[in-house]
Amino acid sequence: MSRTSASPPTAGSEVSAVPAGSDVSAAKADSALTHGLKQRHLSMIALGGVIGAGLFVGSGAGIASAGPSIVIAYAISGLLVMFVMRMLGEMSAANPASGSFSVHAERAIGPWAGFTAGWAFWVLLCVAVGLEGIGAAKIVTGWLPGTPEWAWVALFMAVFLGTNLAAVKNFGEFEFWFASLKVAAITLFLVLGVLAILGVLPGTDAPGGANLRGDGGFLPNGSNGFIIGLLASVFAYGGLETVTIAAAESENPVRGVAKAVRTAMWRIALFYVGSMAVIVTLVPWDDPKVATVGPFYATLDHLGISSAAEIMNVVILIALLSAMNANIYGASRMACSLVARGQGPKRLGRVSSGVPRTAVLVSSVFGFLCVLLSYWRPDDVFPWLLNMIGAVILVVWIFIAVSQLLLRRRLEREAPEKLVVRMWLFPVGTLVALAAMAGIFLLMLREPDTRDQLLATGALTVVLAVIGVVRQRRAAAVKN
Repeated sequence: MSRTSASPPTAGSEVSAVPAGSDVSAAKADSALTHGLKQRHLSMIALGGVIGAGLFVGSGAGIASAGPSIVIAYAISGLLVMFVMRMLGEMSAANPASGSFSVHAERAIGPWAGFTAGWAFWVLLCVAVGLEGIGAAKIVTGWLPGTPEWAWVALFMAVFLGTNLAAVKNFGEFEFWFASLKVAAITLFLVLGVLAILGVLPGTDAPGGANLRGDGGFLPNGSNGFIIGLLASVFAYGGLETVTIAAAESENPVRGVAKAVRTAMWRIALFYVGSMAVIVTLVPWDDPKVATVGPFYATLDHLGISSAAEIMNVVILIALLSAMNANIYGASRMACSLVARGQGPKRLGRVSSGVPRTAVLVSSVFGFLCVLLSYWRPDDVFPWLLNMIGAVILVVWIFIAVSQLLLRRRLEREAPEKLVVRMWLFPVGTLVALAAMAGIFLLMLREPDTRDQLLATGALTVVLAVIGVVRQRRAAAVKN
């Protein structure tokens, strides 16, 4: 299952980069899973995966720093995300696998790369499950004061543990309706916002460009503020990878992932960039409510919509629960794929009735452990854990880009008919995306708030890479 050398391949040695048996192992893992997801499930998973609390709440910090220029920040980061999604879509349509980018990295670079990308992503998803559970519990305890947060987290965990232990179609149905509600909410928000901007919404006057030019102008905090907003916008887009993981369990993986990628990209750009444009046009960027209670609430409140806070709390709760469900699913499938390729303990990869139930259980328990750490060690271990996963998604994107750069030529030479989805402007588009990611790393080092995240994520990545290289060399030695 390993290459005879631990060093990554060069572009000229692509064929030797394929670990013997890696494709077979990944295919066996996926064949053991059921194929109960329909096209409507995949389409809504693709859309709903990136519409989360990061947009509804986290975007407030970006607006407070960048001002109206947050629209440009989201447009730039959105373009990068569209490139990443296109690259991932190209590889996943050609070679659908529940391990997604981990499988692609193993084929393109070597087993150590698949090990590093896969387990880093697994840790990210498990910690995210805990964070989302905490956020959802805080909302519910606001409605029901006096009830313990941990009990609500435990309840949510139990519900989604049950959902993911059952047939995959149950997960698909949950995500379909969760995502549909999120899409409906943000679509309604955009419609109301556009009507208010035009001055045709009852009780509102057209604001014109007053909020875009006033209070310091379009770039009120200069380049530093824009950079902070840009970094915030990049990490708000995380979650697009789940659809390529889920595609392996769909009725028609190739057609499913191709259609999901194509239809989701422009809608994601519309939702993110469009909502930012509506918010900064209607509400002064320095309104305290934007950063404290969230930009969407601030906008609805500005429009005089009663119960704006409760409306947004319901939407955010749905977004958090949807993310919990999707992340438990994604973590379990990634773990199952890694084990099938010899990259983890065998017990974790057991599949029962088409579901990797051990992986689901372990991923959920790890997530709940993160919740307990937030109570037991809130001042040291928990913040360290958060920093450790802070930039993992960027590491994953780099593996995606490098893998696509190496695999594209191989596909053109060996199986051009599999190029159902093609990366734009290849290879220039891929190289530009890689340069943009390198630039984001430099910006993170420049900012004190993100420097610690980058260093902690870097440490995690290095540790996993070293373990992966050692495992690869041992496997090669045994094989020889």
